[in-house]
Amino acid sequence: MSLLRASLYFAVVALSSLPSKAEEPAKPAPAAKDEKGSKEKKDEAKPDKKTETEHSLTLGGQKIDYTATAGTLALKDAEGKTTADIFFIAYTKKGITDAATRPLTFSFNGGPGSSSVWMHMGLLGPKRVKLRDDGFAVPPPYSLVDNEFSLLDETDLVFIDPVGTGYSRAAKPEDAKNFFGVNEDAKSIGEFIRLYVSKHSRWPSPKFLIGESYGTTRAAALSGELIRAHRLNLNGIMLVSTVLNFQTIWGGEGNDLPHMLFLPSYTATAWYHKRLAADLLKKPLAEVLAEAENFAAGEYNRALLLGAGLPAADRAKVVKEMARLTGLSEAFVDGSNLRVPLHRFNAELLRDKRLVTGRFDSRYTNYVRDPLSESAESDPSADAIFSAFASTFNHYVRNDLKFEDDRPYNILASVGKWNWDADNQFADVSEILAESMTANPFLKVHVSNGFYDMATPYFASRYTFNHLRVHPDLLKNITQDDYASGHMMYLNLPDLKKQKADLAKFIRAASAQ
Repeated sequence: MSLLRASLYFAVVALSSLPSKAEEPAKPAPAAKDEKGSKEKKDEAKPDKKTETEHSLTLGGQKIDYTATAGTLALKDAEGKTTADIFFIAYTKKGITDAATRPLTFSFNGGPGSSSVWMHMGLLGPKRVKLRDDGFAVPPPYSLVDNEFSLLDETDLVFIDPVGTGYSRAAKPEDAKNFFGVNEDAKSIGEFIRLYVSKHSRWPSPKFLIGESYGTTRAAALSGELIRAHRLNLNGIMLVSTVLNFQTIWGGEGNDLPHMLFLPSYTATAWYHKRLAADLLKKPLAEVLAEAENFAAGEYNRALLLGAGLPAADRAKVVKEMARLTGLSEAFVDGSNLRVPLHRFNAELLRDKRLVTGRFDSRYTNYVRDPLSESAESDPSADAIFSAFASTFNHYVRNDLKFEDDRPYNILASVGKWNWDADNQFADVSEILAESMTANPFLKVHVSNGFYDMATPYFASRYTFNHLRVHPDLLKNITQDDYASGHMMYLNLPDLKKQKADLAKFIRAASAQ
């Protein structure tokens, strides 16, 4: 069965309304016009497509009965015409009579171009993909298990797929580009949230956003959009693997900042794969990272700042220490002019074993075909899990949630040229978040960082929040928690357990203020 706009409504003309042979035939032009106008009105009145199923889950010894709703919600323009159908999956606890007592959390992932499946089936939802306890892959076929660390005991959950991802589509394919941009995306998701809370009588509920990766960019942008367009203040925003200021992660000529901010993550990776000196390997990771952070912000930062003006003796010292803290050879560090981009680091660290390290999670490794390649051929941490999530979700949405659509569910979609609205600068939504925190001083922010995350490094996240332009009194509203895995830290079972506790504590505190 196809989506709403393709299959749910058919114009029906009653036989009794047709003229008999003896009757004077109606004038064709007005009849056609009226029929078209009537059909357009009927098309606009089509209901959103959705299915509802009943389930239960036991969390912390407590049985929770809940309703799962999978469906589409139509976005409309000023004339009432549908511009896009947004696919969502919502889980609502049964038996709640007062919406003001039940938090509501909207969740989305990143990309841009990613569906919401990752946090849905890995962290928050009632089911999760079964992996090894350390988060590493298992062989196919894949399966789901009850998620004993779901947040459904703390909050209702709504998982949103932006236009082009999942089953969400623009009404006209050629108009999809109108949704592909920082501001355009925030506007459409903001409108979805307004419609959802209105249609489901959730304006009184404490409201939260949780985004991962580019989803953190979206969450920050949304905080401003919701205030400006709908006067909707949030209780809290949860940021998982954060990137708000893209200058912190995108390098290039003239921008040395990412080199400094990535270095502690290189150290973590080399420590995990036992490529550091013996004295460092004997220390716990936290101590080694503290040493790397001090070097990155001090001697290394100075060396990058001085560039060719760095004295030769100082340069030699920096080369030696950088090699010591990254597991790379001094010759490689020196030949890279102290600037080792991520793709080269991932290819070089375990080159002697013909292995490449992961980007989303640098604990992962995989074989390489070309032992002389100067860049990573692939991301083993992505290759290891993408199929597991795609396979289990496609089965789950049809068989458990009873939602059928023969089009592909776009786990990861191409969204074409994204409008960063940065005027030839790096996109930076930290200013929007700062404005939102200032306008709504009750807004709380939680940040989850993974030490082995090489896509959005934890030290870059630290930098962003250390440079957030808010009143010092508002800094107490920001909580940061660290995890001993990567971008999707919740795939590691000990981190999933910790993250559940951290986020539950955050939601309770932000809801009760």
